[in-house]
Amino acid sequence: MSRDRVFGLLGGRLSHSWSPEIHACLGGYEYRLFERGEDEIAGFLHSDEFEAINVTIPYKKAVMPYLCEISPEAWRIGSVNTITRTADGLRGDNTDYFGFSYMLDSAGIEVHGKKCLVLGSGGASVTACTVIGDRGGEAVVISRSGEDNYNNLGRHIDADVIVNTTPVGMYPDCGSAPLSLAGFRRLSGVVDMIYNPRRTALLFEAERLGIPAAGGLTMLVAQAVKANSLFFSRADEPDKAIIADVTERMRLMKSNIILIGMPGSGKSTAGRALAERLGRQFHDTDEEVTRLTGRTPADIIKADGEAAFRAAEHEAVCGVGKLSGCVIATGGGVVINEKNRDPLRQNGIIVFLERSIEKLSISGRPLSAASGIDELYRRRLPLYLSWADCKALCEDDVDITVRNIIDASGMTGLLN
Repeated sequence: MSRDRVFGLLGGRLSHSWSPEIHACLGGYEYRLFERGEDEIAGFLHSDEFEAINVTIPYKKAVMPYLCEISPEAWRIGSVNTITRTADGLRGDNTDYFGFSYMLDSAGIEVHGKKCLVLGSGGASVTACTVIGDRGGEAVVISRSGEDNYNNLGRHIDADVIVNTTPVGMYPDCGSAPLSLAGFRRLSGVVDMIYNPRRTALLFEAERLGIPAAGGLTMLVAQAVKANSLFFSRADEPDKAIIADVTERMRLMKSNIILIGMPGSGKSTAGRALAERLGRQFHDTDEEVTRLTGRTPADIIKADGEAAFRAAEHEAVCGVGKLSGCVIATGGGVVINEKNRDPLRQNGIIVFLERSIEKLSISGRPLSAASGIDELYRRRLPLYLSWADCKALCEDDVDITVRNIIDASGMTGLLN
């Protein structure tokens, strides 16, 4: 096989990697996933299967003995995530250094003269500590054991910045955080290297406290754009406009479109049509409740009451909310449980689907019939508006409704 213009990612398990989609946004070359066992690394690196590659877990250190040249940043960090060919052989670089630096800058998080707690002691931690040190900050590594650990965080309550390099809160174990930000009164920035979900529990807490924060998607894209420059031997710094454009495109591609609104407003019908239009999976939280419990929402409410249904609905919301790039229709009352909000927002763009109250159907909807549609609308409208990122009008023509949702959610650019 010729290696001409064949690029890719070398790693152990790569089925969930977003790298092919990011490099597809950059365009102009073939990008493959090279899943290899540890005993296959030497043979692969000596082969003609690639022109240049990215490297991920667990081989960022393992590839280093096979390289004839290693960049200063990669030497200092002690790992390589990009390999290119030179006249003398293979060269290793670490573009995570650039990616983490860019993430700090884009979020306006200053580390110079600041005490920075770096959670975790793996390779990503070393990258963060290297950048922080180079920028004049003090990096303190917090690990599960050792002098500085999660049991004696009180000695570091004066921290200015917290950086999470651990996998705590990463898909599919969404909703957890390595620590609580409560008590850290001096925080001026929170950084989480996790990119899936886009908003982690740690970032949600920072948001509620009004602390500037940054998630890992920006770093992931920035390091890929830097790798692209190395692939094609461009000496100039990556174009920030390209990084911003690809980051936004990836955000849209990976965001769920969440439809909220009154019972009978057409969320399921519009959602199915929207999913087909965008080539996405469709999920309905009421249908997910039925799948999980073996009973319809109406049956649960009739037999066990609304509280039992709401508990099952929350389980359904947590399950579908952690997915990426889907269309999700929710039940009309999903907004009355505040605990549903973050699971939907973590990867979602929430769209309030509006429909004239006189056109709302209450057939087969016991809660709508019991409360009266007018009273239900009055109580829930403020919640729909506060949860929604945008609004879209539900028309009688489903194609027009789909167009309204696409325009409102900013997905138009993905159709071009």
